[in-house]
Amino acid sequence: MALIGYARVSTVGQSLENQIDLLKEYGCTRIFQEKQSGSKSNREALQQALEYMRDGDKLIVTKIDRLARSVKDLHNIASQLEDRGIGLVFLKEQIDFSTPSGKLMFTMLGAIGEFERDLINERTAEGRERAKKQGKHMGRPGQPSKNLERALELFANREESGISVNDIVKMTGVPRSTIYAKQNKHKLL
Repeated sequence: MALIGYARVSTVGQSLENQIDLLKEYGCTRIFQEKQSGSKSNREALQQALEYMRDGDKLIVTKIDRLARSVKDLHNIASQLEDRGIGLVFLKEQIDFSTPSGKLMFTMLGAIGEFERDLINERTAEGRERAKKQGKHMGRPGQPSKNLERALELFANREESGISVNDIVKMTGVPRSTIYAKQNKHKLL
């Protein structure tokens, strides 16, 4: 029986060190790791871990949400492992999927996690809609019209004045892409 670890973080800027340390402390002989969103079902390191494992092995994961983001995905992975005679252990939640109480806790915590994520998404959408109805600007703040007007004026006269676009950006603080986009709009009008 081999203990195989799986560590995952969602973004490149996050560190896997804590998860790897915990998996080593637990006794994992091999650790598969990746920096990939949990919402993606096609995760290369997870697939490699699943292919590597044999009957009697255990997949060790630090937390449920490191393995998957939905109850459906969690159940699919757990069922696949169970059918192959492979155990599944979550360290933080202290769940060993090979026991009946572990399966129950696994299902309950997975459902709660998905419910929580859905609530956050719902609240975020409601807040965005409320802000739009109140006339609040969504997204990046726009450039002050004075700066934009000045940048467009300088851009239009850049050949005569000898000012480069980089100089205009430095002088006005208006990004190059905005100057070109607005200049193109003015040409069309």
